[in-house]
Amino acid sequence: MPELPDIQLYLAALEPRVVGQPLTAIRLISPFLLRSVEPPLQAAVGRRITSLGRIGKRIVLGLDGELFLVIHLMIAGRFRWLKAGGKPPGKMGLACFDFPGGTLALTEAGSKRRASLHLVSGSSALAAFDRGGIDPARASTTEFAAALRRRNHTLKRALTDPSILDGIGNAYSDEILHRARLSPFALTSRLDDAECQRLHHATRTVLGEWTARLIAQTGQRFPDKVTAFRDGMAVHGRYRLPCPACGGPVQRIRYVGNETNYCPACQTEGRLLADRALSRLLREDWPRTVEELEELQSPRP
Repeated sequence: MPELPDIQLYLAALEPRVVGQPLTAIRLISPFLLRSVEPPLQAAVGRRITSLGRIGKRIVLGLDGELFLVIHLMIAGRFRWLKAGGKPPGKMGLACFDFPGGTLALTEAGSKRRASLHLVSGSSALAAFDRGGIDPARASTTEFAAALRRRNHTLKRALTDPSILDGIGNAYSDEILHRARLSPFALTSRLDDAECQRLHHATRTVLGEWTARLIAQTGQRFPDKVTAFRDGMAVHGRYRLPCPACGGPVQRIRYVGNETNYCPACQTEGRLLADRALSRLLREDWPRTVEELEELQSPRP
């Protein structure tokens, strides 16, 4: 799922292409994309784009007359910029937003249709999409700590909960926790002030660095490879590869079709976190350290 740096990348690419431009047509390819009925979608046609923004992981296009197009890409949704009147490739197309200088296509890979589009009128209707999480890039350390400690969760869950922090998902939470040298299973209620400050600094630094990096790499082009797996990430998607900080092998925890990547040496004092499926299978034989795991995985003579 595109996260805050990816959303900021899209916004940076869209700003010179659509702001101030009239939306000349909307071609709805998949009727399941549209999740609102009032005002009707065609009410947006002919209006100028006056603003761009985000609410969490949703992208918001503001139009004349206080109308707002709210787009949630979910896991597999992506934008493409095509020549004016162009069509998105194959069966992935969900909608096309036509402008004088080009067409913004919304696509979604796979068979499941999770991306969504709403057209709403007025700031109060727009505010309904706000899940309540604070902006991690702008919050002070005090605000950040208060938000984390409001409920007792693991750090992994707290970082990715949109009612606590907005814009962070699976990929960047791995990177943030590695930078802060904290376990994904550590509890928010047990964080001391120094750890909270370290986590806040890591959150702002990781998100800021990756936002700047992605925008610089893309330049004037429209981003065509928005992915959760980036070259240069420390731990996310790097299972068994060396940690860039200590050289030890990155480990993972798999659950419900997802996974968390971490470095035991940097984040958990060398302890392996229990993978639910494997730990149930191995029970008391579950390895406690990387060395025990490597011995378990090595071929027997």
